[in-house]
Order: sequence, then C-alpha cells, then structure tokens
Amino acid sequence: MPESDAALPPVFDFAERPDYSEFALAANTGPRQPMKGFDADYTDIVDYIVRCTHKIWEEKAIGLIYTHYAHNATVHTSSGTIYGRETVVRNTIQNQAMWGDLRAYADDVIWSGNEEEGYYTSHRHHNTATQSGYTEFGPPTGRKISYWGIADCLIRENRIVEEWLTHDGVTVLRQMGHDPMELARRAMLPYTPHTSGEIDRLPTGQQAPEFLVVPSTEEPLAFIAAVLQNLWNARLVNMVREHYAPGHLAFLPDSRKLYGHGDYENFVITLMACFPDLALTIGHQCVQGSAERGYRVATRFTLQGTHEGYGPYGAPTGRRIFLIGISHHVIREGKIVQEWTLFDEFVLLKQLHGQLGTPARSGSAEASV
Repeated sequence: MPESDAALPPVFDFAERPDYSEFALAANTGPRQPMKGFDADYTDIVDYIVRCTHKIWEEKAIGLIYTHYAHNATVHTSSGTIYGRETVVRNTIQNQAMWGDLRAYADDVIWSGNEEEGYYTSHRHHNTATQSGYTEFGPPTGRKISYWGIADCLIRENRIVEEWLTHDGVTVLRQMGHDPMELARRAMLPYTPHTSGEIDRLPTGQQAPEFLVVPSTEEPLAFIAAVLQNLWNARLVNMVREHYAPGHLAFLPDSRKLYGHGDYENFVITLMACFPDLALTIGHQCVQGSAERGYRVATRFTLQGTHEGYGPYGAPTGRRIFLIGISHHVIREGKIVQEWTLFDEFVLLKQLHGQLGTPARSGSAEASV
C-alpha cells in the first residue's frame, strides 16, 4: 500500500465517463483510496459499488450478498423497510426471475466518507430488461423496460449496512402494458388504526416558514439545501428562475424530461396543489466535483403531504403520503444545469387509492395473535 494518500492513483470519477471495462481492468491493481476490510480486488468506493452491483445483478452471483451486506442490513423504500440480508437475497432472486437480461448501467456515483466511519454512495443507474418472468401483476409479456433508479448505501468494510432505494416504478408498469392507477386501486393496504399529526412544514402554528439565505455555489451542499428548503417548504417558486439555468434539464418520475424554467415551475406548483401541506425533509447530502469541473450533489429526502387538491393523481382523497426521494443536481457557473429527481409514483398512487384493510373481528384468530 502506498505510504500516503497523496501517492494513490485518483479515485474513479464519473465526470470522466468511465466505461465498465476500465473498472474491470483496474481490479486487483491496488487501492486508489484507503479501503480497510474491503475485498482486495476493489480499488476504491466507486469501483466497489459499480462492480459489486454488476457481479450480483448481471453476472448473477447472488450469493455475494452474503459477503457484501451485513447480516442485519436495513433497506428503506417508500413501500416500507426490510431487515436482514436473507431478505435481500430473496428479493434479488425474485427480481432476477422477472428480468432475465437486466442491465444496470452506472451513470454516476456521488460519494462521501472514509474507511473509519464508513463510505456513503449515491449510485444512479439506468436499467434495461425484458419481462421474461412472472410478476405480481401477471405472466411474462416479453416487453422491454427502461427506467432510472438511484440507490444510496452506507458501507463499512465491504458490507452494505444500510440502503435507501427509489426508482421510476410508474414507468416500469406502463412499459409492461399496465395502467398504474388501476393497479393502485386494486392494491391492499394494511389496516392501521393510528392517526396522523400535523406535518412539520411551518415552525409552529401560525408562524411563517424560514426563508434561508442561499449561499454561493462554492458551498454546493448548503446551496442545494437552501434552494430546496426555500422552493418546497417556503413556497418560493421564484427559486427556479433565480438558481436554475435557462436550459435546465430535469429527469423526473414517469419518464418526464423537462427543459427550462416554465415546465419545471409547473411540476413544482402541480405537486404543491395536490398536496397543499407538502413538506420536504433532507436526510443526507454528499458532493463530488469542483468549481472548474462543476459540482454534482446527491440529496436524499422524504416527502410528506395530504392529498387535498386535484391533479394527476386523481380527485382528493384526504390521505397522507410518505415517500423517499433522491435528487442528483449538477451545478456549473453558479446555476443548477441538470438534475435527476426520483420518487416512486406507483407507491404514491397506492397510498392514495389502495383499498384500506379492515380490523380483525373480536374473537377471530387474527385478533387473538
């Protein structure tokens, strides 16, 4: 191992658009950054997340989950949280059965951390596959699918200990030939007798939301955090024209690809109109890049809101939504020039229109558990 970090080769950087063959050729050539506890063939954390994903999903080395996930790994999605790597193995096998020729093309890895505290990666990938197996919605259709996904992972000594997943679920269903709204209405939601409190968008009661001073893009994490807070929670939609480039390009759920200020403002206002108390809470951020090359910022967040307005999700239901979302923003010359923002709109539709479960009757087997 080199005597100092300065002597290490540069960590793989997707700003240079590396081909997968470059990762494969670099295997077992020595570390590009400190990698205590990691398998010897991995050179850095970007290489780790790209190639272990390839090994498990494309080479179908599913059993590597046992060496690449902690036994008590936690995986968070908008549908709920799963625990334990055995569940990860089961879910991976079931997904492999649906999509026999899945290709997960790495499009970016934005990361932070170190070997002592653990590395955090935000891995954006574009997936293609053929529906060659059974899904919960029916038999194989032979249809092709193509969609974006982002996976955030906390990794320590070769093992993913916690993961947050989101993908464009509505696009997958449409490409399979299904009507997402129809499937959402057929979905069964668990019976939950609990009530919900007020969403914490405003400080307290009648007080106004906080308007944050937006710092220079030389502080890229604080810049993105302030823009998102002001835009979504303080309802300052003017943030779009102030801090997004005129030719801003946004990839959004349901395969939407928006150009410029007007369409993006419409996306923001439409979502707020559907959920008037909508609140965005940032969970984690990390950044790569420089002022010269541009910054790439990954932001994981949650969305909460009550469906009280008309819009693309149907007539108001009064139901509460909770979604995990992840954004990747590209900043150049003081403006946001490109972004990918993903949250699972099919889960959103199920939360709004799924059939509510009923409580077990007194004296029944369920009630006695």
